[in-house]
Amino acid sequence: MARNLVGDLADRGRSVKFLISDRDAKFCASFDEVFHSEGIRVIKTPIRSPRANAYAERWVGTVRTDVSTCCPLGRRHLEQVLRRYIRHYNQQRPHRGIDLSVPVSDSPVIAAPPSLHVHRHDVLGGLIHEYRPVAA
Repeated sequence: MARNLVGDLADRGRSVKFLISDRDAKFCASFDEVFHSEGIRVIKTPIRSPRANAYAERWVGTVRTDVSTCCPLGRRHLEQVLRRYIRHYNQQRPHRGIDLSVPVSDSPVIAAPPSLHVHRHDVLGGLIHEYRPVAA
């Protein structure tokens, strides 16, 4: 699995500097060595620190709840759904931050005008709805 992941990353032209993994027994030394051989630094989470993995756990929980009704037809379909969801998550879904802003915005923030017209765009076949302001 580790070799497949490293190969997929290389095929897509992605470079990874770090891999954060927990101390589960399934992540043995040979698993880590595959990443070390590619110049990827493996960082282990602290022992008995469940909060150290909080961001990853929150992401997994969010994906499970938001995309759970989608039934993938295969690996390729699942990857396509996840790519589209990641785009939605990073560019449209509000996060707990300043003014509920998104991490990567492709449109300027508009202060609430008196008559705001909104266009709804369905994502993942209507599973998720994105809203964008439209000129009146």
